[in-house]
Amino acid sequence: MSDRTLYVLRHAKSSWDDPSQRDHDRPLAQRGKRAVKLLAEHFETNAIRPELVLCSTARRTQETLQGVHPGGQTLIEPELYTATVIDLLERLRRVPPEIGSVMVIGHNPAMQMLVLRLARPQPDPGDRLADVRRKFPTGALATLRLSVSWEGIGPASAELADYVRPKALQYH
Repeated sequence: MSDRTLYVLRHAKSSWDDPSQRDHDRPLAQRGKRAVKLLAEHFETNAIRPELVLCSTARRTQETLQGVHPGGQTLIEPELYTATVIDLLERLRRVPPEIGSVMVIGHNPAMQMLVLRLARPQPDPGDRLADVRRKFPTGALATLRLSVSWEGIGPASAELADYVRPKALQYH
């Protein structure tokens, strides 16, 4: 059952211009807005259109979502703002079985840990998994191909099919 795809997207760079602003309410920085444009082009070029998008309630995640406009059903879920990797796995296990692709838009360290938990080591000339281990910066997108149902998602149940960072997209 390898027809399921999980896209793990960390929100783009947020602004720290207003130190009195609550973390939850921080908007995207100019750099984040530029990154979102690059990501939107990447989504279009690579036909990234998840059937279901799970997004944190934080302003920066919602602005990232609006900028990449992946389509599909979108659920803005408060629990994703503070979610741990365990919380994310539990949420993904509740995805209806007929859904073939899901995008999660959230925060580190949970996004990075989710990719590292799910991706099984494999021969990879570019060693994308090592790149994820080193850094999962703002705007990073990992594409995982699952070998199990959503209900069965767990450690080493996916292949890391792609990993892109906005900085790398600038040079394509």
